[in-house]
Amino acid sequence: MLRPSTTQRLRQRLLAWAAVARADRWFPQWPLAVLLALGSRWLLQALPAGSMHTVLGDLVQGRHDLPPGSLPPLLIGAGMLLSALGLLMRSRLAWTLALLLSLTALTSVAIGQAPHGLHALIYFAVLPLLLLSAWRRFDHSSLTSGTLFALTSVAMLLLYATFGAYYQGSTFRPQIADLPTALYFAVVTMSTVGYGDITPQTADARLFTVSIIVLGVAVFATSLTAVVAPMVSRSLQRIVNHKGRRMKRESHFVVVGDTPLAVNTWRELRRRGQPVTRLLRRAPDNALPADVDAVYGDPSDGDVLRQAGADKAQAVMAMLDNDSDNAFVVLAVREIAKGVRTVAAVNNASYLGRVKLAQPDVLIAPQILGGELVAMLMTGEEINADFVLHSVFQTPEASA
Repeated sequence: MLRPSTTQRLRQRLLAWAAVARADRWFPQWPLAVLLALGSRWLLQALPAGSMHTVLGDLVQGRHDLPPGSLPPLLIGAGMLLSALGLLMRSRLAWTLALLLSLTALTSVAIGQAPHGLHALIYFAVLPLLLLSAWRRFDHSSLTSGTLFALTSVAMLLLYATFGAYYQGSTFRPQIADLPTALYFAVVTMSTVGYGDITPQTADARLFTVSIIVLGVAVFATSLTAVVAPMVSRSLQRIVNHKGRRMKRESHFVVVGDTPLAVNTWRELRRRGQPVTRLLRRAPDNALPADVDAVYGDPSDGDVLRQAGADKAQAVMAMLDNDSDNAFVVLAVREIAKGVRTVAAVNNASYLGRVKLAQPDVLIAPQILGGELVAMLMTGEEINADFVLHSVFQTPEASA
């Protein structure tokens, strides 16, 4: 048997460390939230007025002499702080806002004259890449988080439009001389009503007005989707789930994933009259039959596993297409139920050691077996039933 390469050994050690540190509970959301919060602090320190306290004081006192460029970093920084809180909940909407705000911050730093410009430029160039690399981990979508961040987005846009119009009041006709008039102009412009009683007179004012219109349409459309989509999804899911009598999720089998192996396993268990619950990340495009007991959500989340009855099941079979995800499912099951049998599928031979570290009761590696069988057949080696059974179904102890 080939010795594992240095990269494979490093991956195995990292997975072992992740299992001990319970990394699936805090990584990558906590590091990314910290980086986002540090980025917001950097923006607030780079305010032209010298400090956030000075800028807020000017806003409260109603001064029109706020240095140019102070308002965008203030709003971007505040938005990044709020998005950092949402990242801790692994909210998909918070991840989207964090990505957009980090790209906006990158643009702001690139065209501005902020202190430590080169370091800030590198920081905000790397931050979106880190967010993009972890997009799979931010898959929580709820009505509460959607509503929270939708209201936050609308409030931030309203602040941007109101104070922006107020501080550029002399560039409009008639002049915007007070906050109520600025608020009126902001709402009329954001809603694209446009009565025409207040009009921009300079190129900067026109560009500012265009930004309000574009951002208003984008924010309202995104916010409406974020609030309405979970409601519609839950309603449809409730309708589908109530088409038939829900199976009693106890002493049953839980099949995780929608790979061919998972589907065939579910089908064969059903054919033998066994109670089976399917656990999928999201509802398939083609609705499942009414008699299929299914749960949708993150399979490595303990609450989702409990909803599927994993803590009362005979066995939980992790058969996702990603071997690391299968390992995390096994770890999550062991955390909520010590005595439940676990089965983990392995799709890539190089990740076999990684999945073993999660210590499932059974490892199943049909794709690995296929390659070995073809090689043995081509080289004339003997193939017997014991070899096949040992290669397909392995226990961590036996295969160590």
